[in-house]
Amino acid sequence: MDVLLPFRWIYRGLVWFANSPRTLIASYLLMIVVAGVIYSQVEHKSAADSVWWAVVTASTVGYGDISPTTAAGRTLAALLISTMVLLVIPLITAHFASQLIVDDDAFEHEEQEALKADVRRMRALLEELAARQGITLPAEPAPLPQPPSGRRRRRR
Repeated sequence: MDVLLPFRWIYRGLVWFANSPRTLIASYLLMIVVAGVIYSQVEHKSAADSVWWAVVTASTVGYGDISPTTAAGRTLAALLISTMVLLVIPLITAHFASQLIVDDDAFEHEEQEALKADVRRMRALLEELAARQGITLPAEPAPLPQPPSGRRRRRR
């Protein structure tokens, strides 16, 4: 039995989660609504006040106009703050930051293929010249492994 398997599942889930802006925003909104509903039940507040509390608490602003008075409400607040501060907000920030950072010097797939074709033509010419001169060339290096087809970087 692999002890690390649950952690691998969690890691894969976080990677999937972090790479989907729709999922990130949907999860944020879902957490606000769920926390608001639970808060309204345990603290006996209106739905509007409870959603307001959830937004203020999740954003860690904490105006203090509405605050939990029960142990369940405080536990909910601690879970909401921890989840938002340690997981959701960093993932949203990282996703948008990664969209802003673009390597303009990176070669596109077509450019890479054209360069590889040029190198093959140069190798063929070099081999032909070497054969005319009676020179033995070193063996051609093994080709580099290709990235999986579905994981190519998009250019923005």
